[in-house]
Amino acid sequence: MNTFALAFLGGIFGAVLMDIAETAMARVDIRSGVHVALVGRWFLGLTRGRLAHADIQASPTLPREAGLGWAFHFLIGGGGVALIYPAVLLLLDTPSPTHPILSSLLFGLVTSVLPWFVLLPAFGWGWFGRRGPHGANAMLASPLSHIPYGLGVGAAMSLGTRF
Repeated sequence: MNTFALAFLGGIFGAVLMDIAETAMARVDIRSGVHVALVGRWFLGLTRGRLAHADIQASPTLPREAGLGWAFHFLIGGGGVALIYPAVLLLLDTPSPTHPILSSLLFGLVTSVLPWFVLLPAFGWGWFGRRGPHGANAMLASPLSHIPYGLGVGAAMSLGTRF
């Protein structure tokens, strides 16, 4: 199977692992403050030319925001971002890394910059989500949830290339 197709499918699997990790983290009070309805609200805002909110929680709710948030999370955030991984491997001329699990975990960790510097500021919460909801800790929650995401991408690519 094509490396990019494997990465896309792995990104969707990684997004599931991310959600499991976030559920486990919430049980010990580690939260980013982000939930799918807010992601959907932001995505719908993008389709209407609104890149950022002063505080997305104060923005009016929109029809179908939760469903669109889930779709965005899995297809764009999960599968789409995962396409960066094989592209970087090709650019580095290492189509098959020596340590695929370690490199995919590192990829997951690096993807933490996306919420820190794109999503959270667009929500009106500033870099690293420092002005996010009370009790949220996106600085810690993002890497802890993105590492399993990277594992999903790497696992799918490793297993898929063996068949």
